[in-house]
Amino acid sequence: MNHSLISVIIPAYQHRETLPRCLESVFQQTYPFVEIIVVNDGSTDGTKELLETYKNSLTVLNQENQGGNIARNNGFVLSKGSRVIFCDADAVMRPDMLARMAAKLDVEPDATFVYSAFRFGWKRFPSFPFDAERLKRMNYIHTTSLIRREQFPGFDSAIKRFQDWDLWLTILERGGRGTFIQDELFQIVEISGRRGISQWRPSIMYHIPWKWTGWTPSSVEKYGNAREIILKKHGL
Repeated sequence: MNHSLISVIIPAYQHRETLPRCLESVFQQTYPFVEIIVVNDGSTDGTKELLETYKNSLTVLNQENQGGNIARNNGFVLSKGSRVIFCDADAVMRPDMLARMAAKLDVEPDATFVYSAFRFGWKRFPSFPFDAERLKRMNYIHTTSLIRREQFPGFDSAIKRFQDWDLWLTILERGGRGTFIQDELFQIVEISGRRGISQWRPSIMYHIPWKWTGWTPSSVEKYGNAREIILKKHGL
């Protein structure tokens, strides 16, 4: 393990369009000790061919489609850094992001991970200073956060939604905690037609008593079901 090295692990599935911007933002980091590992999770959109052009600058793992959690875990196995960050393939980092996150962990040796605010399109996701009780009720921490290697528990491959929330709750149960940088250190690139954060809706959507209306939007129903799985797993 290299004690100065940060491992940037990027799971990529059908991200040919956003991956170049993501990678360029990592190449431009002011932090000097970075390794990049991209796990191509069975993409059929030209991602594999694109990564061939970067083969001298990063490590590539091509695998059959197994889902984001397994892709992240497989990337972690290949990594060597004392700190790791799972960067989504549609995320674009500010040049000082890794340097600032590393410095934050340096001055808070009891913190397990560091996260920041970020932007998606027109909306700023401010997140909140770390609060364990709030985290038990809702997730406010993006996957793209810097984690101490020895305290990373792995992603649960059985969890299909809210993988990041599940990860933070597992770390919390093991005595870990996060620390927060309030500045926006990255942005998520929007692609029309993609599912995910691009389907953001006001939080009030999930608190309306839909059952009394006789109809519940499918997205809200899926959200509720996935949330119950997480809460049950962690006894909340």
